[in-house]
Order: sequence, then structure tokens, then C-alpha cells
Amino acid sequence: MKTYLSKIEEVIANGPYKDTWESLGNYPTPKWYGDAKFGIFVHWGVCSVPAFGNEWYPRHMYVKGTPEYEHHIKTYGAHKDFGYKDFIPMFKGEKFDPTAWMKLFKEAGAKYVMPVAEHHDGFKMYKSELSNWSSAEMGPCRDVVGELKSEADKLGIKLCCSNHRAEHFWFFAGGLEYESDVKGAGYDDFYGPPNTAPVNHHDLRDCPPTEEHLIDWLVSNCEMVDKYRPAVVWFDWWIQHLAFKPYLRKFAAYYYNRAAEWGQEVAINNKFDSYLYSTTVWDIERGQLSGTMARLWQNDTSIAENSWGYTENNKFKKASDLTADLADIISKNGVLLLNVGPKPDGTITEEETRALMDIGAWLKTNGEAVYGSAPWRIYGEGPTEIPTGEFTDTNREAFTSRDIRFTTKEGNLYAFVLKSPKDGCVSIKSLGYAARNLLTEIKSVSVLGSESEVVFEQGLDMLKVDIKSPVDTEFPICLKMEFY
Repeated sequence: MKTYLSKIEEVIANGPYKDTWESLGNYPTPKWYGDAKFGIFVHWGVCSVPAFGNEWYPRHMYVKGTPEYEHHIKTYGAHKDFGYKDFIPMFKGEKFDPTAWMKLFKEAGAKYVMPVAEHHDGFKMYKSELSNWSSAEMGPCRDVVGELKSEADKLGIKLCCSNHRAEHFWFFAGGLEYESDVKGAGYDDFYGPPNTAPVNHHDLRDCPPTEEHLIDWLVSNCEMVDKYRPAVVWFDWWIQHLAFKPYLRKFAAYYYNRAAEWGQEVAINNKFDSYLYSTTVWDIERGQLSGTMARLWQNDTSIAENSWGYTENNKFKKASDLTADLADIISKNGVLLLNVGPKPDGTITEEETRALMDIGAWLKTNGEAVYGSAPWRIYGEGPTEIPTGEFTDTNREAFTSRDIRFTTKEGNLYAFVLKSPKDGCVSIKSLGYAARNLLTEIKSVSVLGSESEVVFEQGLDMLKVDIKSPVDTEFPICLKMEFY
């Protein structure tokens, strides 16, 4: 730890970025990131073994009164006899095939892939000099992140990493209340040592992390960066605690300086205001924006509605709805990070595989309006309201054929119709002359991926489009407008 801390200070002292908000505020958003538009998140780890509840099973199994607690006792016995650590030998990953994963993600149209390098449970999915509790030495006995990076590099996909170690500080606190393997059983190097959980996780003064934990967090993340050179590092929410602030700045300065040494464009993802606005790429979990943001942002969500990790009762979203969300997000200067949760044996579920293949097919048709595109003067129009904020993705109405989203690229304007109209008729009020968004003549209108004749009339109140052979699909369609 001391050696690494000295290295961190040296890199910060000698690099272009210092651990101050003033210095970090000048950090540019990578161009590749804004062009990529679509990435894959992967939540895979020990928590996939019980396959119950969600990826927070390791915490909830120790909290009396929860369904996970009752399920655990009924299925595995008392916590003193069978704790979370005892799932590790069952996490074998015997069918894990990083080549197959990456080929699927490539086929899905993803430009970056983000495995969870370490979740709240403290089990690292990579080889670490700081802990033996890792996939490289236990469970599958494989460096999962390292193998995925090797395959990603072959296919030209950016390898990123998420790290959730901050929450590990209190994650297993429930096991302190009774006799369990968390409490005084000699596993402090894995479980913590666990600390009292915050009463209110969003209270920036409640349950401050110790200096020992903060240093551990910083060094762990810097080691991860040095080993795998991820294009993005993603952090979960608890780092907004005030105690983390100096360490957040140190990590950013270290990471950005190391990237400068490597000649690499990188970024940090964070939620809320843990990092200041101009220093990172802001991330919204399971939610979108009601309007356009000037700086690039990201929506991370999952194909499964109820969990990020694998469970036996996951409910899955439709690929057609996910592509509509993607169009909405990119029209507002965002990118989509879409999650899959593989089974403990390392296979990706049939439902998620099918969804990714369907998204990939849609992107093959509509990719010219997605990759490398930019937001237009306005993001779009339509009756469906999209609230700003996290955890809203399953709490709103479905898009309609009156919901339109715009992007622009190479002088062309693209209009995504988020639900294909059965009669082939589309009316776009934003492109009527009276709206004053487009005061020029349109030369042609076509439907990407279709040879259908398109008749259009640009009037005072709207642009009327008539697709003579309507596209019979549940997915959004995209109109391409070219100009004189």
C-alpha cells in the first residue's frame, strides 16, 4: 500500500493533471466515447450462484426479515455454517468463453464493453496483488477481466471496468447482528472488516468510511487501471460521501495522467455529484433525461427489469423498446450502456442473447444515424414524457408513432419514429416552417433499410411523410432527410 501510494503521488506530481477540481475541470470528453453510442455492461460474479432476488443477495442474505435471509436459511442453512464465501467454490464458470462473449457483443453493435471488475461483495474478477479473493485464484480460477480485454482488443472494442468497492465498507454489516461467518470468524480479509451500515445511504455525513478503507479503495482502483488500462472506469453511487472527495480527485488525476502516458483517451463515470460536472461523464442508472445535456452523459440499464445479475426469475425487456430508448438517449447527447447478467457457468441467457442479436440487426440497418452522429437543434417531439432521473425506465408509458427523435451527421438530418406507423404516415410538427427549426427545402426523404417510395410535403405546420410500403416492425424506423 505504501509503495503504491508513493507511486500515485509521483504520477500526479509529474503529470498534466493535478488532484484539484480546477485542474480536473479541464479534462476533455473522449471523442470515441461520444461516437460509440452503445456499450455492454456485464454483471457476473459469485452472486449469480444463488440466483435469487438480485445482485444484492450477498447483503440481503444477512439482513433479518428479508426474503433473501429466509431463502438462505431454508436453502443453505444457518449463516454460521454456510455464508456468502461458501458460494465461491460453486462459482465455477466452466462454460465461460470470452471469445464467444465478445463475438456476441460485436454482433450486437457494441463499441465498448464494461465487465464488473469488482462488485460490492469484494470479490475481484481479475488477478490482484492486493487480495487472494478473486476469480483468478478461486472459483473459476481465471482472470476474467484480462481474458475479456484480450478478446476485446482483437475485435477493436474498448474494454472498460466498473468498480463498486466503495460500498464494501458496510455491505456485509447485517452479519454483525448475530452469529455468522461475517462476525469474528477469521474472514475479515474478505468481508471487510465489515462496518455498521449507514442509516441513510444518501446522507453525506452518515457512517463515514475509515481512512484505511479510503486508501484501500484508491490503491485498488489504481492497480486495476495499471493492469488493464480500461477506456472507462465506472463508479457506483456511494463515492459521493464527503470523505471520498480527496481520494476521488487523486484517482482521477492518477488515471488521467497514466492515460496521457499511454496516449489513450479515457473517462470516468459517476452518479449524482460525487465528481464535479465538467470532470467526468455523468451516469444515470435505469433512467434518462427529459432534455438535452451539453456534456456527454450515459444511461446504464439492464435487459432484465428486476436485477443486474442473473436470477432464475428475471423479467426481460423487449429489444424493440431498448432500441427506442437508444434513439431517445442519443438524441439528447447520451450513450447507452446495456447490461447482461450471465449464469454462474458463464453462459449468457437465451433471452439476453436474442435481445442483443435483435439490437445488432436493428443497428446494421440504422447505424448510420447512430454511430458518430450528433444531437440536432432540438432532440425531438411527441406525447410520451421522459422524466429526468434514476430508476424511471420501467415507470413510464411506451413510445408511440408520434414520438420523434433527431440526430444529424454529414449534413443529413435523421428522424427516428420510435414506433413504426402501420399506415406509413408520419407527421413531424418540428419540421414545419412555423416551428422555425428547419427553414430550408428538403431534397429527399427515405427510410433506412427500405426501398419503399416515400412521398413528403413540407408545409407551414408540419412535415408530412407517406411511406408507400409501410415497414412492418415493432422497432423504431429512421427517416433520412437530405438537402439541396
